[in-house]
Amino acid sequence: MGTTQLESVPEPKYWHLKTVLSEALDSEFAVGEILPNERELAARFGVARATLRQALEQLELEGRLQRRRGVGTTVAPPRMGVAVGSERQAWPGSGDDAWSCVDCALAVPPAAVATALETPREEAVHVVRRSRVSHGQPVAAELLYVPAASVPDLTAIDTPSEAARARAVLRELQHLDLQGQDRAVELGSARADDARELDRLPGAPVLLVTTRFFAGGRTAALSVATYRADTCRLTFGASGGVEIHHGPEPERQAS
Repeated sequence: MGTTQLESVPEPKYWHLKTVLSEALDSEFAVGEILPNERELAARFGVARATLRQALEQLELEGRLQRRRGVGTTVAPPRMGVAVGSERQAWPGSGDDAWSCVDCALAVPPAAVATALETPREEAVHVVRRSRVSHGQPVAAELLYVPAASVPDLTAIDTPSEAARARAVLRELQHLDLQGQDRAVELGSARADDARELDRLPGAPVLLVTTRFFAGGRTAALSVATYRADTCRLTFGASGGVEIHHGPEPERQAS
C-alpha cells in the first residue's frame, strides 16, 4: 500500500522537542521546580526560541507545566479532581454545590448569551459571579446569567449587591421547575479577568464549560464556567455527566 499524505508529513520540530522536554521533566525536575529561562533551554536543546515556546505551550496545555506571575515556568503538580457534572440535574446553588458566591450585578450580557437567553440585545440581566477552590487553590470561575423574568420576585427582596444578592438570585431560581439542562465543553484561552482570578497568565489554556438550564420551555439561566486546563482532566461517564479527575485511578463522585 502507498504512503498516505498524512504519514509523509514529518513530525514538527516543536513536537519532537516536547517529547524530549517531557522526558527531562520526569527525570531531572521535581514538582514546583522552576525551569531554566528560555535562552538557556534553547541553547541546551539546540533549537530556536520560537520552537521552544511552542513546545512549552503544548506542555502547559497538557498540564505538565505552569506559568506563574513573578515566578516563571514551573513543573505542575498532578491534575486535581473536581466534579463538573453529575447524573442529577439541579439548579446552581442547590444540594452539594461546591461553588462560592462572589458578587452579583445587573449588566448587558454578551450577544451570544443574549441570543441563548432570548432576551433583547441591550437588556440587562443578573450576572452572578462564583468561584471554586479545590485543595486550597482556585480551579474555576463562573459567570451565571439570569434574566429578570426568571426571578420576578427578586425586586421585592431587600438585599445589597455582592455575595448576598448573588445567593438571593440562586434561591429564587429554585422556585422554577427545572425541565432539563445541557452542557458543552471546549478549549479556550483565559481572559484577563479570569486569569487574575485563577492565578494564571492571560491567554493560558482553560476549559470552558457552558451549561443551559431550561424552565417554562425556555433557557432560564446560562452558566459559563472557566476551568484551569493545567489542573483539570475531563472524563465522560456513560450517564453523560462530566467529571474532572487527577491521579491514576479516578473515582466517580456520587450524585
